[in-house]
Amino acid sequence: MKLAFISDIHGNAIALESVLADIRRQNVDEIIVLGDLCYRGPEPKRSLQLIRSLETKVIKGNADEWVVRGVKEGEVPDKALTMMNAERDWTVSHLDQDDINYLASLPTELELPLTSNRSLHAFHATPNSLFDVVLPDTPPDQLQEKLINNSSHDLYIYAHIHLPYVRYFNGKCYANLGSVGLPFDGLPQASYAIVEVVDERFKVTIERVPYDVDKVIRQYSDYNFPNADALIDVVKNAKSPF
Repeated sequence: MKLAFISDIHGNAIALESVLADIRRQNVDEIIVLGDLCYRGPEPKRSLQLIRSLETKVIKGNADEWVVRGVKEGEVPDKALTMMNAERDWTVSHLDQDDINYLASLPTELELPLTSNRSLHAFHATPNSLFDVVLPDTPPDQLQEKLINNSSHDLYIYAHIHLPYVRYFNGKCYANLGSVGLPFDGLPQASYAIVEVVDERFKVTIERVPYDVDKVIRQYSDYNFPNADALIDVVKNAKSPF
């Protein structure tokens, strides 16, 4: 069995198309989506349509929650709150009520068997929050405390931080997918993960996919996206805006 996990598309439909084309070449059995579908990018509607056309398992991310109800004080730096709600309003203006209802209805976690004896737990940020940040260099005891609320699983896979990694300790695997649309690790290429299962073993790999970054940069400007300069810098340099 071969599973592809994608997340944090953030309205970057061009990057998403490149990732989906790469996944098709990988001959995976299923694509699973871990949230943040359309907010902060120039093509929210098309990104959402591409995800929905997969007819697959999708869970909710914090950015999907923001599209539904707005960004609240304390969820982002104070200086960014007004602008991020302006971005949210722009995103909503390009969606319809069915899109909003779809995002609101998404579950927040997913548990899947990998083999007869192994399973995974997937979520956006942590099992208990859409917003908590668990970075790649988090000490093992803290990583376990944040990412495990059911110790019966073998693989804990999540998104949110836009920094891909794979770590193993205490008999468990912890993995982050990175981001399809807005990577933060200095490499301006889309990121996703593949989980491959053979007999009772599994392995996790991070895949990187180049896409037409210059075209996305032009879209931010041409579509009058609020805060375009900041997002262009993220796309161009793959660095966090905060």
